[in-house]
Amino acid sequence: MLKPRRNGRILWLAYAAFAITVLVAGLFYAGERGQASALDALVEDAGSDAALKQALLLTALDRSRTLPLVLASDADLAEALETPSPGAITQLNEKLEALIPGTGASVIYVVNFDGTAIAASNFRQADSFVGSNYAFREYFTGALTRGTAEHYALGNVSRRPGLYLSRRVEDETGRALGVVVVKVEFEALEQNWQRSGRITYVTDPKGIVLITSRPEWRFLTVTDIPQEERIAIRESLQFGEAPLLPIPIWSLEDLAGHTMVATDTSGTVPRQPHFAEALPLPGTPWTLHILTPAAPAMDAGILQDRLAFLAIALPLLAAAGLLLHRFGRAARREAEAKAAQAELERQVTLRTVELTEARDRLQAEITEHRATGSRLQGVQQDLVQANRLAILGQVAAGVAHEINQPVATIRAYADNAKAFLDRGNGETAKENLGLIAELTDRIGAITGELKGLARKGRQAAEPVDLKAAIDGALFLLKSRFAGSFDRLAIGDIPSDIAVLSQRIRLEQVLINLLQNALEAIDDKANAAITIGLSRLTDDEVDLSVSDTGHGLPDHVRDNLFIPFTTSKEGGLGLGLVIARDIVTEYGGRLSVDTSKNGTNFTITLKRALA
Repeated sequence: MLKPRRNGRILWLAYAAFAITVLVAGLFYAGERGQASALDALVEDAGSDAALKQALLLTALDRSRTLPLVLASDADLAEALETPSPGAITQLNEKLEALIPGTGASVIYVVNFDGTAIAASNFRQADSFVGSNYAFREYFTGALTRGTAEHYALGNVSRRPGLYLSRRVEDETGRALGVVVVKVEFEALEQNWQRSGRITYVTDPKGIVLITSRPEWRFLTVTDIPQEERIAIRESLQFGEAPLLPIPIWSLEDLAGHTMVATDTSGTVPRQPHFAEALPLPGTPWTLHILTPAAPAMDAGILQDRLAFLAIALPLLAAAGLLLHRFGRAARREAEAKAAQAELERQVTLRTVELTEARDRLQAEITEHRATGSRLQGVQQDLVQANRLAILGQVAAGVAHEINQPVATIRAYADNAKAFLDRGNGETAKENLGLIAELTDRIGAITGELKGLARKGRQAAEPVDLKAAIDGALFLLKSRFAGSFDRLAIGDIPSDIAVLSQRIRLEQVLINLLQNALEAIDDKANAAITIGLSRLTDDEVDLSVSDTGHGLPDHVRDNLFIPFTTSKEGGLGLGLVIARDIVTEYGGRLSVDTSKNGTNFTITLKRALA
């Protein structure tokens, strides 16, 4: 009976796996298809809504622009500006007041040539514009200069934002008498946008939000405006004391080929995806933006398509499961008697085998434990001896590697001094002998450093002039690699930069890196070496040593800071290990970036306080 049951379980597991796969794949595909369909429908609907809102806004603007054009040619208005008698002013105030209900304008006012408002439709109100000076406003100066102007700003008296439409008023000879200004507010339009359920706003060329269905976004920006420009805008009083900060919108990955953004103004509600659309407003420098919520439509589309898929898939899977159940029940009934006997025999045999295997494992473990104890003692002794030999060899090789460059330089200066003595040039020979003395002092410092390390531990960090350390390293290498120094370029390194290190040890690091770089370009034409600052902060300095050689092989790059790893014939493989240890000892880092086009080492050191 075991085999039929096992076969039945396998069949049911296969059926379950198949059903789960079909359901998961189908639900995923249905969700993707539903989301794409919902987004396509959403985009089409959003496009229609955007076109309608664009047309309505343009219609409102065009209607408002005709009013200052008509008023600029009004004889009563020109007479009041030319001969501002009390009777003429009163008549003009009442005339402007009567125009407000039929035009939809917020305020209409007349400004004389000096910029002072002499009449206004709100002359009866406490916050009347009459008597206020608007000579600083762009719509006043622009109208006087160009004849007409449009300017969106925050009212300095009413503290309400609006679009100011202005027109120059002239006498019969063409002489400018003043300016007529119509202020249009969009409060009703904004309220209509709010009821649409879509975030709608208008931005100027600088990206500042002017008209919006979200009042908290007014005078925020869609781009980050530089601090100097923000200060200039605030000083102009165009938007009052608005901070001009970016609006809370984040870009998302495109969904089904459509641009999506997320917005969150509360700080607690998760960012919801919106379809973003921007339309220019012909005849103005403005742009209309509409953000349509996408989550409800996507959720509904996903749910609809998944329910449709389940309505088809579940009955089919249920029918297949019923057929499988009937087949399995018949097979189980046929094998019940044989299965019971076979199961009993299998249990007895299995138990016997388990006991035998347990006894054999126990005996093997006892033997293995005894052998392991013996091997452990031998391995411990071997490890102690190997550790001693490794330390001894690494120290000896390190000393030999670090004094190799000064010794080679001493030999070069000694040969030069001998040649100068043969020529009778004792002064130059004396200079070379002095340099040899300095190099012997340097070798003594290196060996003394190793002795100090053994006696006292690490040397304390001290301020080191970075440029002087670079010059010292180049000095040690110039005799050996004089022919390659014309391919070495040193960047602009200020002489007042000091780092926390130790002069001789920092020169050791630079010598190792420069020697590797010089050897890397030795057999490559047109290759070069560059030394320079790649990063400079108040706390750290990044010094880069780059070459355009062949780069490091993969096996060397992966084990670059492991002792005795080298790509040079006869190399010890200790230079970079020592260099990294020195840099790390003083709180820095040594990193490498290599490719077939060259290698770049970056030394990061802490800056010394002034």
